[in-house]
Amino acid sequence: MSRAEMDNLGWDSCDIILVTGDAYVDHPSFGMALIGRLLEAQGFRVGIISQPDWRSAAAFRTLGKPNLYFGVTAGNMDSMVNRYTADRKLRSDDAYTPDAQAGLRPDHSATVYAQRCREAYPGSVVVMGSIEASLRRIAHYDYWSDTVRRSALADAKADLLVYGNAERALVELSHRLALGESIETIRDLRGTAYLASRGAHLERGWVELDSTDFDLPRRIDPIQSPYEDLTPVAVDPQARVARGVALQRMERVAQRRAERAHTVVRLPSYEAVREDRVLYAHASRSFHLESNPGNARAIVQAHGERDVWLNPPPLPLTTPELDAVYALPFQRQPHPSYGKARIPAYEMIRFSVSIMRGCFGGCTFCSITEHEGRIIQSRSEESILREVEEIRDRTPGFTGIISDLGGPSANMYRLGCRDPEVERSCRRLSCLYPGVCENLDTNHAPLINLYRKARSLPGIKKVLIGSGLRYDLAVRAPDYVRELTTHHVGGYLKIAPEHTESGPLSAMMKPGIGDYEKFKELFERFSRAAGKEQYLIPYFIAAHPGTSLDDMVNLALWLKRSGFRLDQVQTFLPTPMALATTMYHSQRNPLRPVRRDSLPVESERTGRGRRLHKAFLRYHDPANWPVLREALKKIGRADLIGPGKRHLIPAHQPAGFVMPGASGGAHAATRGKAPGGGAAYGGGNGGGRTRGEAGRIVRGAQTVRAPLSKDTARAPAGAASTASAAQRQRPAAATGAASAARATPAGKRAGGAPVRGGKPRR
Repeated sequence: MSRAEMDNLGWDSCDIILVTGDAYVDHPSFGMALIGRLLEAQGFRVGIISQPDWRSAAAFRTLGKPNLYFGVTAGNMDSMVNRYTADRKLRSDDAYTPDAQAGLRPDHSATVYAQRCREAYPGSVVVMGSIEASLRRIAHYDYWSDTVRRSALADAKADLLVYGNAERALVELSHRLALGESIETIRDLRGTAYLASRGAHLERGWVELDSTDFDLPRRIDPIQSPYEDLTPVAVDPQARVARGVALQRMERVAQRRAERAHTVVRLPSYEAVREDRVLYAHASRSFHLESNPGNARAIVQAHGERDVWLNPPPLPLTTPELDAVYALPFQRQPHPSYGKARIPAYEMIRFSVSIMRGCFGGCTFCSITEHEGRIIQSRSEESILREVEEIRDRTPGFTGIISDLGGPSANMYRLGCRDPEVERSCRRLSCLYPGVCENLDTNHAPLINLYRKARSLPGIKKVLIGSGLRYDLAVRAPDYVRELTTHHVGGYLKIAPEHTESGPLSAMMKPGIGDYEKFKELFERFSRAAGKEQYLIPYFIAAHPGTSLDDMVNLALWLKRSGFRLDQVQTFLPTPMALATTMYHSQRNPLRPVRRDSLPVESERTGRGRRLHKAFLRYHDPANWPVLREALKKIGRADLIGPGKRHLIPAHQPAGFVMPGASGGAHAATRGKAPGGGAAYGGGNGGGRTRGEAGRIVRGAQTVRAPLSKDTARAPAGAASTASAAQRQRPAAATGAASAARATPAGKRAGGAPVRGGKPRR
């Protein structure tokens, strides 16, 4: 990180310099550390410039000019998700910065850093990657500016953009550059994108297909496998045998694959999708249909006089490859230069282990699939248990509790398609929606065995599961639910039904609330059998595309019937390239062919309307009652206003209540008590506890002290939560895909300030 360190190592220069928007934490959950250690293991000298002052090029000259290239990343999160809330307000802290100091990275960090590298050393090679570049690799809607922006590659003027799981591509790229190959000739790496002159690919023998020719004008038909044999065959069985139909079919499949390998799909240009929302939705749909590395074709999109060319996605890493990456010599600590400064993101994950990558759930508000892929990539038991032992032996402050064995979802370890050939040809956007695919192996036995072996290691007192759980998978494996509930829940378990109504759930590609009820029954039954008092912490999304006010009313009624009072609440946050973001911007549904006469997707875009949706999730807060009364009357549901149990909100404010912002302070009617003197309402993880406080669980008239979770973090009292979905539900590099609500079982827990939870995503 410094010239002094280079001198101590005897280096006169670095081969590769990684520039990152995060503090340097040498831990495999931080992308720049993982890539740095990987390239070091390949024999390269790697320098890291962490959180440079972007206002000039001086900080980018700290380590000199790299021999091969600058590798630029915004960090573990998209910089706009990191810096701004769903209300487009600046966040007051940054979990990836020492002492959570805000303001140490610019908007669109990867683009700015790439430009500064060019300014510092003109002629140097610049490669950009990680989550921000990955999710902005084509023309995309940017929520914070409410515009369609160009590919980050075009704005940054980088030589190459690497997306998705980048290990294999970066290793090959580095060696080829080291052997003297020019960056302009390296155009064949999977998982990369580059700028080229218009039509240059046609000179190289590629066949171009215009996406509007084969999708936009057609009627809505089921998606066919690209390798399915549609050639008419003679009816006579003997004639078919005589011609060796089986052999011919194999040859045709091979021929089709060869043709697809040299076929590129042209999306509507940046200029076209910027001006035409229907074309934007169509381009988004076409892009997502080319996401399976087994059959994806190259994609090209014009930006002015140049093309942004995307090679097909990277092939998934094998288990031995993934094990090798996680076996690298990570120090598992922040760089010593930070001294005693606290880095919240590191605190969240220092006692956790990533056991897999990828997600086949396909939730439209989430960007995991666009970045890590749909095919699950799992580590071996031996690799995972070795890391647990390293945490036990090497991580300062370890008390014997592993905070998580997980990934984007807690229970997808070693799950996947039963038939590799079907997997290669599949074009479904989700293996779980509208139902669990019949080809999906849902056997949880390997995960159960892993849990048992991890908790039996000497020195390990408890192994908790902190990643979000796919309950629609778990209900198919009751033995897993029993194992989880009996041994791996620390009082509360995160789960994400997201909504109760079919409209928003279909737009999310999430299962119906019935699966949640089935899981809840199993969870409670096994908790009782284990003699434990444990609770589910469900997450919900306000103002998701496809959600009407009636849907929010019904969700609020369900919450009241179920005894939930939500404390930590946000609205849907549109992140680049997510399908739900396409719905939000275009008012069209890209889950089916997009036509100009397609029915629009209802989506609340006004700040007032989004705040109203959010208010329904906190129906119990007196500060929200005035706007809720107005809304209920407007939609003809005044019958829900009154003092009875069947009513949602009372007709009058409580005595002495002062609205927030008015003189006399906010919530004068006792913060921490439910209206009418009921049980207090608290936060999420740890029941609303904050660091330094004991949590309270209210059981009737008896108050019992509960232990403080080590991984909770203080939020300002009364402050609105700013945690994105990436910070709350899914554990590796943050997606920021959707906003969430954290639930408190009414009458069960009492309060403190909201608590941010979750783990950072790579």
